[in-house]
Amino acid sequence: MATVNHGAQLEKIRHSASHVMAEAVQSLFPEVKFGIGPVIEDGFYYDFDLPRPLTPEDLPAIEARMAENIASDVPFTREEVEKEEAKKIFAHQPYKLELIDELPDEKMTIYRQGSFTDLCKGPHVGSTGEIKAFKLLTIAGAYWRGDEKRPMLQRIYGVAFEAEEELERHVEKLAEAAKRDHRKLGRELDLFSFHEEAGPGLVHWHPKGAVVRRIIEDFWIEEHIKRGYDIVYTPHIAKLDLWKASGHWELYHEYLYSPMDVEGQEYLIKPMNCPAHILMYKTRLRSYRELPIRWAELGTVYRFERSGVLHGLTRVRGFTQDDAHIFCRPDQLEDEVVGVMEFAFFMMRTFGFEEYDILLATRPEKYAGTIEMWERATETLERALKRLGLRYQLDPGGGVFYGPKIDTKLQDALGRTWQGPTNQVDFNLPQRFEINYVGADGAEHPVVMIHRTVLGSMERFFGCLIEHYGGAFPVWLAPVQVVIIPIADRHLEYASQVEAELKGSGMRAQVDARSERMNLKIREAQLQKIPYMLIVGDKEMEAAMVSVRLRSGEDLGSQSVEAFKAMAREAIAERKP
Repeated sequence: MATVNHGAQLEKIRHSASHVMAEAVQSLFPEVKFGIGPVIEDGFYYDFDLPRPLTPEDLPAIEARMAENIASDVPFTREEVEKEEAKKIFAHQPYKLELIDELPDEKMTIYRQGSFTDLCKGPHVGSTGEIKAFKLLTIAGAYWRGDEKRPMLQRIYGVAFEAEEELERHVEKLAEAAKRDHRKLGRELDLFSFHEEAGPGLVHWHPKGAVVRRIIEDFWIEEHIKRGYDIVYTPHIAKLDLWKASGHWELYHEYLYSPMDVEGQEYLIKPMNCPAHILMYKTRLRSYRELPIRWAELGTVYRFERSGVLHGLTRVRGFTQDDAHIFCRPDQLEDEVVGVMEFAFFMMRTFGFEEYDILLATRPEKYAGTIEMWERATETLERALKRLGLRYQLDPGGGVFYGPKIDTKLQDALGRTWQGPTNQVDFNLPQRFEINYVGADGAEHPVVMIHRTVLGSMERFFGCLIEHYGGAFPVWLAPVQVVIIPIADRHLEYASQVEAELKGSGMRAQVDARSERMNLKIREAQLQKIPYMLIVGDKEMEAAMVSVRLRSGEDLGSQSVEAFKAMAREAIAERKP
């Protein structure tokens, strides 16, 4: 998700609303133990240790208590206390005591309103009456401090705005987002599934989902070849020593799976494709005349994500990266970065994304290489962004351990942001692996690497695509493009002839041969988001025509099969929505 970005007053309102919610929960459950309650994008949450599980039916009661506290217009008061005094105040709150013990300062601030006191830096609004528009949304489980070995708390999410109209618009947006939820549509449209028997976070692509994925991948390969990339394939496992040499074992350890023993050697399932591409580059000495070398791979990788953060297709444990690595000379670097950005924008526009947020992510706390390497890489990315005339924001510390990057966040049809293409410059791994080229002077020089994606990953991009279109994919991507609906059994043979003709033209067509009413078949085709429905009855069969309806409900009337094919082929060729 995007970084929290709202005004200071709105942030104070949301932070204050989380305290008012905590006070309401305390009044209903006096035994409550409090976790934390921060501001997040569009709202707030608070974590609670409660004597019983909450249900959605509890939220109206909590909201009612909040409304009472807000109507009382109770002031928020700030106090500064010594650490020992704070321990006395929170003597019966173990989670707060843990936080107090970790604070380095001997003095800390607390905030009070009504019957509630919290350990908090603030700031808050002046009084509860300044909270004008709020709503509680959902209840979820959350491990204390994000550690699955710690207690599971109950988290209540809420939203707050400065005006009721803003809240109403946001609630409407949430309702639309719920309709577009890729997890829900994935089931309804029979696109993919997850199975506890196989393990969480591992995607099973059903035939319809696999059709869309194959179309995306075929297009991806075609466009890469046009731009001078070669397609490569690499193994799914490699010796642990390779990941130690790359720095992943040291600096990326928390996302790696445990090594496996293979004939006395430790192997690791791959989290990245880059070390394998590096090994292939090193199979022979390369000349400066050969560079840049661009290698692309739809490589499936595996990273450990805690079960609590897994989320449909957008946060998984196994995914296919639309990966590529460019090996180039320093004097070629800026042009290659620009080329990657232009390629990424072409891909996004083709799939219907016109709005982006661009972030320049800089050196993180844990990094490999020298400060000089990082500065050179970051400066190159900045020059490329300015050359393209792109507006961007800094994301301090957001780079990966081997280099800074440009992150592109896609905006979907509802204005929400999703992680999209990345463009990373790396001076570090070439040095670690001694990846060189022979220059015009006959001496060896280190190459520069670019790690990049133009979609992100097949899984996350597909989830984003589902929600962007609400499952109603453009015709060129639709798993079933045409359904032929015979009105009666006597029309089945003609329907099958139409199907064969459409399939012969390369369209994904099928006959609905069930003994059901025509209107039911039309309705179900609409629910399955199929772009075209061709109704055939006596009149159509006699005239060698089809009656064309769109999934929107629009009736285009009768057409010849040839006329329909021409219309559909145009929509497919132009990749129209």
